[in-house]
Amino acid sequence: MLDLLPQLLVNGIVSGTLLAIPAIGFTAIFAVLRFPNFAVASHATIGAFAGYVANVHFGLPAFVAIVFAFAVAGLVGMVTDEIALKPLRVHGALTTAIASIALTLVLENCVRFAFGNELRGYDLPILRDWRFGDIRIGPQQVENLGLAIAIMVAVFAFLSFSRMGKAMRAVADNPLLADLKGINAEKVGRLTAFFGMGLVGVGGMLLGLGTSIDPLTGFRFILAIFAAAVVGGLGSIPGAVIGAMVVGIGEELSLIVLSPTYKSAVGFIAIVLVLTLRPRGILGERAH
Repeated sequence: MLDLLPQLLVNGIVSGTLLAIPAIGFTAIFAVLRFPNFAVASHATIGAFAGYVANVHFGLPAFVAIVFAFAVAGLVGMVTDEIALKPLRVHGALTTAIASIALTLVLENCVRFAFGNELRGYDLPILRDWRFGDIRIGPQQVENLGLAIAIMVAVFAFLSFSRMGKAMRAVADNPLLADLKGINAEKVGRLTAFFGMGLVGVGGMLLGLGTSIDPLTGFRFILAIFAAAVVGGLGSIPGAVIGAMVVGIGEELSLIVLSPTYKSAVGFIAIVLVLTLRPRGILGERAH
């Protein structure tokens, strides 16, 4: 099995890079709104299906359909947060997190009602894999990898240089100080819900491009997304990227000793190890 190591590493890097996009969205929402929003599962599905509609029914290429996935998932995320979750945030993070689980069930069933339960695939060209010695990689994988990297660069640029990105960081770092400086926390919260869930929707589409999609697409990735955020440090966007790479590569390398059936258990194991050895995650702030 060790002769598969180079191929598994390549697969893990691709998988981790794609996983980083929804993990960034999840951790951004946690950093600003102060609760883990598990409705990311349904919003990943919504983004995947929004991109499917744009790609298959409107005939847009996949890299353009991603914009549609971002907009639809982000809008649904902002509206559902405002209606269903925001009124509960005064009752604490646990109550809101539980409500987000209920919300994801409602939204998944809305997708099921609209599209049915059958598997659906994107309209993509059928191309041969490229071979580099014993390593094989598909052109679509390379395109998805490039898109994910470009999106991450855009996200870091937005948070570092834009006025609204700086406001999001200020609220995440110290909400009271941000309020004293005149930053509208409610406006920032709505933007964060849109921005975070939009990224989750894009991640759902990118992860679905390599396989097929159905109403449970996001549910299958929720453990890996949560694990990436926890491993990297909840609230840390660079940490989410590192955590996603750890989980993505770990899942692929686990195939050396485990059946593919148990691949998803790697995320759970990563969460347990991090919470035991370093509860704040790789780049999370230390407790004072």
